Amino acid sequence: MLFLRTVQYEPGEQTVPSKGFPFDIPVLHRGCRIHFSSPVTILVGENGTGKSTLLEAMATAIGLPAIGAADASEDPTLVQQRALGATLRLTWNRKTRRGFFLRAEDFFNFCRHLRSIKEDALEQLHRIDADYEQRSTLAKQQAKLPYARALSEMRTLYGDDLDAMSHGESFLQLFSSRIGGQGLFILDEPEAPLSPLRQLTLLHLVHEAVEQGSQFLIATHSPIVMAYPGATILHLTGGDIIRTDWSELEHVSLLRDFLARPDAFLRRLSLADGANKHPN
Repeated sequence: MLFLRTVQYEPGEQTVPSKGFPFDIPVLHRGCRIHFSSPVTILVGENGTGKSTLLEAMATAIGLPAIGAADASEDPTLVQQRALGATLRLTWNRKTRRGFFLRAEDFFNFCRHLRSIKEDALEQLHRIDADYEQRSTLAKQQAKLPYARALSEMRTLYGDDLDAMSHGESFLQLFSSRIGGQGLFILDEPEAPLSPLRQLTLLHLVHEAVEQGSQFLIATHSPIVMAYPGATILHLTGGDIIRTDWSELEHVSLLRDFLARPDAFLRRLSLADGANKHPN
């Protein structure tokens, strides 16, 4: 299902000042309009082209809950993106706030947050055992109930040891526990904690959610993620947004050429370094 149909930004329409970041990113110079025509839309581009900023602004404009230490509506790192989000014009096939917004950097904060909650709950349970030693079993159970329930809910949602897993394993566990049904999901560089094999697992999870009626907007540098079948790939380059085929992407051709002849690429880098260290 396609929930979000278009996102549009027009310079001069906003009621807030538009000088400086994020209004100066290249993709906004002449305004932009993105039309979503498939369940998975992938934004590709070099650093600084504005793909992540644009996704962050969309997430704040939509009001999606964030997986991280702070909600997108309150996160101090998204103040400027919220200003941009307030100027975006969104058109919907069916409006929704079901789903989430995930930045790879926020995932690590989320794991730390869960670990803090778990440690606090366990500490409170131990304290109750000591403080209620002379009291009835019923009184002790009632005092423990909110902390035991919190731990049980965490196990149900995220498994027993989300904080003890590797980053890639815990990321996929968290992702799979929060995804499902019909929703809108915005992912910024989700490949960051994942090995190539785990990236394929991520694509499988995305596919399962799409089959249930979900829509995804993804910014990525990963040729594996870009290869999702049937995805619309939008290349942000030179201030333009160009619909592109996977095989035509520079990310793909560069990786293909490197894997075919890594020695040639590395030799060039070595020669360049040597020239810099020993100028004529």
